[in-house]
Amino acid sequence: MSYNYEEIIPFLLNWFDYNARILAWRENPKPYYVWVSEIMLQQTRVEAVKGYFDRFTCALPDVKALAEADEERLLKLWEGLGYYNRVRNLQKAAIKIMDEYQGEIPGDYEKLLNLPGIGTYTAGAIASIAFQIPVPVVDGNVLRVTKRISCSFDDITKDSVKKELWQDLYNIMPSDRPGDFNQSLMELGATVCLPNGKPLCDKCPVMHLCKAFKEDKIMQLPVKPQKKERRIEERTILLIEYQEKFTLHKRLKKGLLSGLWELPGVDSKLKAEETIDHLKEMGFELVEITPLGEAKHIFSHVEWHMIGYHVKASKLDLLRMKEKEFILANKEEIDEKYSIPNAFSTYIKQI
Repeated sequence: MSYNYEEIIPFLLNWFDYNARILAWRENPKPYYVWVSEIMLQQTRVEAVKGYFDRFTCALPDVKALAEADEERLLKLWEGLGYYNRVRNLQKAAIKIMDEYQGEIPGDYEKLLNLPGIGTYTAGAIASIAFQIPVPVVDGNVLRVTKRISCSFDDITKDSVKKELWQDLYNIMPSDRPGDFNQSLMELGATVCLPNGKPLCDKCPVMHLCKAFKEDKIMQLPVKPQKKERRIEERTILLIEYQEKFTLHKRLKKGLLSGLWELPGVDSKLKAEETIDHLKEMGFELVEITPLGEAKHIFSHVEWHMIGYHVKASKLDLLRMKEKEFILANKEEIDEKYSIPNAFSTYIKQI
């Protein structure tokens, strides 16, 4: 039987009025700002997003600018946020908005759902926060808060559970403040009803309505299956320097980090001598090789365990490099033009 969440509404809205964090996209909740912020906030914490949001919206202040942005510039503005398909879909949606809606983000839930990269969560956020349309949002924070309040042991990773919660919340959405209600649930999950460690129940405005608190089951909820272990991949990362420029490689347009620039690498851990042999086969003549130590980077399903080398080259095969999608870039170009994923940050910092 579904839980009736209507009782929590006034307590959450009152709490939100006095406790909501001040965020640029909340202070000025125009559709473009809400949209960009919600895409950035997928799989990224609020504190990490703030600076990226300011930089992105300053450079691309509206849908038209986003639709017309050069891909290299777009990816550079997104650098550090990861999951680069998010920003590619953001631009695809912007192009569609320019073509079909004269550059105006549609204030219609169903039309929002038809835009690339926008699912029920993002459509609900834009619709409710920017347009005050009474539709819910269901993300990890909302699932955690509601399942604790209702003391539900449903598996929150199941689509059927998410759909049922969406319908339950839709049935009680306050028509006068739908955006604030959605944000109050998300804010409570982010700042009080925490995902890791013990939640701050003494600061919760709906503690008196929380069944899990009353039954001392807070730490048992929400229920989700244990994650599969990540696959370990060993790699050698090469910081190859030639005449004060550094070698970058364009990854394939499919798979992990598709179409992005990277430091060249080998899909195994090589010793220095093996690295020298590999580089000679690639057409490099070496002056010096210096170990840069080990590093680790975690993706959703894969872990890279890396070893790096700084290589100074006296000669290279430019024709072969071009055929293999290699370029040379100086420090300024790497800082300002080419987007390089965080996976390589340990070694990029050596430049």
